[in-house]
Amino acid sequence: SQITTLINHKDKPKRSDKTLQAIQRVGQAVNLAVGRFVTVGEAIANENHELKKEMSVACIEARRAGETIAKLTDVASLDHPESDSHITIFTDKTGVVKAARLLLSSVTKVLVLADRIVIKQIITSRNKVLATMEQLEKVSSFQEFVQIFSQFGNEMVEFAHLTGDRQNDLKDEKKKARMAASRAVLEKCTMMLLTASKTCLRHPDCESARINKDGVFHRMRLALEQVIEIVTDSRPTGENEMAPISIYSGIKEFKNKVEGLRENLYFLSKENLSTMLEVILEHTEDFTDSAYTSHEHREHILELSKQAKMELEQLVSVWMQAQNQKTKDLMEDLEVAILKTCQCMNDLKREVHSAATSLAADLLKYHTDHMVLKALKITGVEGNLEAVAEYTCKLSEQKEQLAEMCRLLRHVSGTEPLEITCIHAEDTFQVTGPQIISAAETLALHPSSKIAKENLEVFCEAWESQLSDMSMLLREINDVFEGRRGEKRVYLSLPRPGKHNANLKALKPVKLDTEEQAKIAKLGLELHLLTSDMDSETEKWEDQENEIVQHGQGMSSMAYSMYLFTRGEGLLKTTQDLFHQAEIFATEGTKLASALHAFSDQVHNDDKPLLLLEAEKLISMCKQLQITAKASVQGKSATFTKVDACILKTRNMMTLLCQLLPLCCKLLRKNKAGNGCLKPAPPWREDKIRTGTNAHTPERRAETFGIKSLENHVTNMTFLESK
Repeated sequence: SQITTLINHKDKPKRSDKTLQAIQRVGQAVNLAVGRFVTVGEAIANENHELKKEMSVACIEARRAGETIAKLTDVASLDHPESDSHITIFTDKTGVVKAARLLLSSVTKVLVLADRIVIKQIITSRNKVLATMEQLEKVSSFQEFVQIFSQFGNEMVEFAHLTGDRQNDLKDEKKKARMAASRAVLEKCTMMLLTASKTCLRHPDCESARINKDGVFHRMRLALEQVIEIVTDSRPTGENEMAPISIYSGIKEFKNKVEGLRENLYFLSKENLSTMLEVILEHTEDFTDSAYTSHEHREHILELSKQAKMELEQLVSVWMQAQNQKTKDLMEDLEVAILKTCQCMNDLKREVHSAATSLAADLLKYHTDHMVLKALKITGVEGNLEAVAEYTCKLSEQKEQLAEMCRLLRHVSGTEPLEITCIHAEDTFQVTGPQIISAAETLALHPSSKIAKENLEVFCEAWESQLSDMSMLLREINDVFEGRRGEKRVYLSLPRPGKHNANLKALKPVKLDTEEQAKIAKLGLELHLLTSDMDSETEKWEDQENEIVQHGQGMSSMAYSMYLFTRGEGLLKTTQDLFHQAEIFATEGTKLASALHAFSDQVHNDDKPLLLLEAEKLISMCKQLQITAKASVQGKSATFTKVDACILKTRNMMTLLCQLLPLCCKLLRKNKAGNGCLKPAPPWREDKIRTGTNAHTPERRAETFGIKSLENHVTNMTFLESK
């Protein structure tokens, strides 16, 4: 957007100092951003020798283009007369366009090369995991297992980080959903692999324990393979990309074709429409043939299917007549036929949705007590093989019910990502059911075995977790059907909805309309320029790990997201998202104020009062922003006023920060020059070293699957010997 601003600026005979300075700041910001980008690219090149030459060339081109843009926007030279023939953006706009094209081209090359490197890293990490899994399958002693599993845990942590980052980068929602499903399998199976392997080692002659373990290894390999398919965008030869079309998507496409007849009577044949309807009605047989569909729903679906055929016949008849003779009466008849056909399909969609969701709600409510799982645990510990066999039959019945529920929900899920989630859920029930049965049989054969009991617990927890996930999935499917979107997105700097803000329900998520965006555009642009200034100031610090710099960079990033919101772009989609962001921005500002207080202990007494005064100003502004962001409002006008107030207060805080950072940097250098060294590191610095994480990067913690729990397991493996 900064490059676009430069290229699209209007050439005017008279230019104010403010305009010149704004253009110069944008040019410098572009150059600084390119410099940071290139530094990362060069570091990647040094670590990957096979692509070092290509990457280095692209980085050099990008740096040169960034420097050219900075030079052409350097308005200091405009103090000289035109006769000096110094070339600037005003005398050579073509030069800026050429530099911008070179910059975009070279940046694209760097990104493509970096992407190839990331894919290679994921494949290499997968291969390490597979190799270690083969070793784990062959171990025969606890001591050897502990050693290899520790290595396996570390490799899984690395794989989790790499695939988590990749999932965040994916633009295709289907691929993102498939990646999330595969990573969920790996998360649960990692713990299953631990207990299943321990059980097999403790009871090496037990057939059910071996079956249980083999099932976990097999499922992990399939999940690892699917991750690679997604990353490399490839599938095994002859395999279709996705499952068959759902009823929802079929009806949507069918209605689009029917409504298209209003514009063009000849763009498709009647055979095409008939075939499309036949496919949809064939899928409704999944409902009418299901033993779990109620008699009432079955009858309604059959009636609507019959009506849909009749409506299409009538539509085709009028359509064919209209092709031969376009009279006013015929076109009116065609419009009526189109409306009746679409209404019938809407009724069919509503009926299958009701059938699927009511079945799901009933099943989830019925199985919420987990009575069968509890009974399996009790009878297993008692060593009662007959009772275990009885309850495994009941679990198999439950598994079939839940799998059927997932198949029906897939038809009415409404979006491709939710379809994929339904398919993943069905697969989980189909696989986990038999694994619970084999784990229960092992416990019944060895009722005094602590590890066999622990193993059954792990598989039962996975089943209960999937049931809980189904409740959330059902709510999302209903949200889509009713026109509400489930607020599943977790933003970079935002709290999870419902966890951190008791006032959340009072806020209705809305977007700014075009008129409101125009009103707030000037304020947003000022915020944008301040973020550029802030980035320039943080670049001047030698110690980029300094906590003051870290908080400043985090706040600048959040402010930039708020600027994008004023343009209708970026991750913040609704006013509610903006208010969340403002709260976190204020919290980050409070942390920065605390860091300033700690830093004041290091500076000379003469400078301390000024620094503390600025810190107190910041604290006061943070409190005001928190109050504004949390205030409950109703109505469009009041909501916009609140948006305006939040961005205004954010701008004021950024203005203060742009004064604070140079002051701190100056005091830091002054102390170093005067004393040779600073006082001992304050507590906030020690905390920074201990934690080793950035306050403004929660996505790293949230996105990696079970990493923390896995790391804890890896470091506490000695308990194996006692079991």
